[in-house]
Amino acid sequence: MEADFPLARSLVIMRTGRTVKKTGQTTAESHYDLGSVCAEDYSPAQWLNLIRGHWGGVEIRNHWRRDALMGEDRSRSRNANLLANVALIRSILPAQLADEMSDKPLPIALEEFAAKPAATLAFLNL
Repeated sequence: MEADFPLARSLVIMRTGRTVKKTGQTTAESHYDLGSVCAEDYSPAQWLNLIRGHWGGVEIRNHWRRDALMGEDRSRSRNANLLANVALIRSILPAQLADEMSDKPLPIALEEFAAKPAATLAFLNL
């Protein structure tokens, strides 16, 4: 197989299955992960831990922040442009806050911004 990723050295295929207890219905899925190291460098158990750790970190660092602190999942809009723009702001804001206001926890900074929308727009350079 070929992948259009210059640093790809391995392709890990993880097959998962689950059974719904009520119905007994079983489903199977395959997940594909590209790696920059050779496949032989890790055992299957080590690959599983690396992949789980990576996606767990993505969930904690990014998705949880955007959802729990900024209410991303509460949005009911179906306007693609609006959702893309708001997602961009939700991604930029924590990074800028970490650089500029590292002395304040993110929830407190967000509360302050909610109280002063003009200061928020100025902070975002809008």
